[in-house]
Amino acid sequence: QVQLVESGGGLVQAGGSLRLSCAASGRTFSDYDMGWFRQAPGKEREFVADIRWSGASTMYADSVKGRFTISRDNVKDTVYLQMNSLKPEDTAVYYCAARSRWLRRYGYWGPGTQVTVSS
Repeated sequence: QVQLVESGGGLVQAGGSLRLSCAASGRTFSDYDMGWFRQAPGKEREFVADIRWSGASTMYADSVKGRFTISRDNVKDTVYLQMNSLKPEDTAVYYCAARSRWLRRYGYWGPGTQVTVSS
């Protein structure tokens, strides 16, 4: 089992920044690819960004490319999401997820952290 706990959410004005953190425990962190997803009210959960187990490769949704940066620290067992130039449409609950580097599906999810961007 992998336990994930997100932190760093909050209320910010449009154009501002937040950094989300996701602390992992339970298994060898570097055996897992990590991802960030979000779900806005009335909408389906959507992919935001992910990073491979080694940190060598990242991927972003088009809607956040150039504004968000995903990173990880395999010593601290933590993945980060730096969010800059935030927009009201970024308002959502943000979830951290872990996927074994040998598998295709994310099998572990955190409880989520709320991000609210005011206009």
